Amino acid sequence: MKQMSDTYLAGIRTVTRLVLLALLLAGPRLAAQEVALTIDDLPNHAPMPAGVTRVDVAKRMLAALADAKLNGIVYGFINAGKLETHPEEIEVLKLWREAGQPLGNHTYTHINFSDNPATAFEENIDKNEAMLKQLMEGQDWHWFRYPYLHEGDTLEKRHAVRGYLKEHGYRIAQVTLDFEDYMWNGPYARCTDKKDEKSIAWLKESYLKTAKEYLTLDQEMSQQIFGRNIKHVLLMHIGAFDAVMLPDLLAQMKKDGFKFISLEEAESDPAYLSDPDAALVDGGTLLDQFYDSKKLKYPPHADKPRKELAALCTDPK
Repeated sequence: MKQMSDTYLAGIRTVTRLVLLALLLAGPRLAAQEVALTIDDLPNHAPMPAGVTRVDVAKRMLAALADAKLNGIVYGFINAGKLETHPEEIEVLKLWREAGQPLGNHTYTHINFSDNPATAFEENIDKNEAMLKQLMEGQDWHWFRYPYLHEGDTLEKRHAVRGYLKEHGYRIAQVTLDFEDYMWNGPYARCTDKKDEKSIAWLKESYLKTAKEYLTLDQEMSQQIFGRNIKHVLLMHIGAFDAVMLPDLLAQMKKDGFKFISLEEAESDPAYLSDPDAALVDGGTLLDQFYDSKKLKYPPHADKPRKELAALCTDPK
């Protein structure tokens, strides 16, 4: 009887060791994928459905962030020049700050660096600072997001602005996750005005499907470039459809293993110290820049529905 008992206990100990070993080996794969969410183009972006205001969009987006407990960690990157034609939209920026969310610099007029000299680009950065100082009230706002993710179509321009940013205490808010969410906002406005519920349903389905596809693609690219899945930064925009879809997108990302962190925490990853140092007219995420400058082959992935979105809810000719 004792022999059977000893054999049984030995078996239990062996199974326990195997289970612990399996859990240890699985640890890195089970770890949550960390990502910072950032929102571009405050206070306004893209066409709006009739009857919906920019304040409505901001309130809806901020409510979704609060519900997901993303408090005080979602940078909104501003173009204060938009207030020249719509001064009332300062309410969007005030709401963002009242919710405890931080703001960063996205240039005054969303200037395209590829179409302008470095000096004009730097002046546009500087002109945006007065509003940031006013709204951030002594808190640090020295994060910079390049409009269109264009970081310089020549090395001379790229190096000049990087030098300017460093001299003025900025950190570049790089992007590594991007599914071009902005493409859905215009079609949503058109389809809402037409009350085309079938098309709106397709917009919702394709938005989440494309997000999943391209967030997976970007993680695969990270593995190829850095040999690991780095801490990521997701780019989104303050559009009407983005506000509608944000709760579902955040839920999908959490289900897929994402954990949301601050921009500061994400870009503390050593990967963000690297620089592709390439002249690229079309720019792109940090990962895109590495792939394009090194002429790497992108992993297999589905195309974004650009043509379908552009044609949706338009009047036939």
